[in-house]
Amino acid sequence: MINTIIFDFGDVFVNLNKEISVEAFKKLGLENPNDELIELNSRFEVGQITEDEFLEGFKKHIPNARADEIRAAWNSLIGEFPLHRLEFLQMLCGRFRLFLLTNTDSIHIDHFEQSVGMTFSRDFYGCFEKVYYSYEIGKRKPDREIFEYIIRKHDLNPARTLFIDDKKENTDAASQTGLKVWNLQPGVEDVVDLFEKKYLTA
Repeated sequence: MINTIIFDFGDVFVNLNKEISVEAFKKLGLENPNDELIELNSRFEVGQITEDEFLEGFKKHIPNARADEIRAAWNSLIGEFPLHRLEFLQMLCGRFRLFLLTNTDSIHIDHFEQSVGMTFSRDFYGCFEKVYYSYEIGKRKPDREIFEYIIRKHDLNPARTLFIDDKKENTDAASQTGLKVWNLQPGVEDVVDLFEKKYLTA
């Protein structure tokens, strides 16, 4: 029986507006992400560069855009956090050990906390035994090391731990450590469908 659940954040709890973000950057003059910007994002997500360095990296490609415009376009990715998902998470409290593990950065997290407000974010964070942001711990999915780190730090039994993520590369990596996984499909499935999926009895 599952006694622990590790959740991803984006497109599991908070909706991601990927197309809106792409369009916002196009309006600033950036047609498509390139390898340099993808690498910039990866470094920002593991805390290797500062927010200012991240924004300056974008300005190399869209020199006429202001820092606040780049930040706004970046944050347009973060969409709605439906209340029913928070209520579902709260229902799980006390029944399972709960953890949050997400690849993210300080800009997105600051924006999320400001947009939902102090009470909502406090209620959300309060559901978890520990919250793991990639930029704080210097590790990111799908590196196997990040899963092994959490398993070891919290003395988890992988066979009794379920990991939920919307990216298959992440659930594939997690399964290699022995974790049970649910590769949730955004727009088709919802995290509140968890009990219908029968993962908790695996």
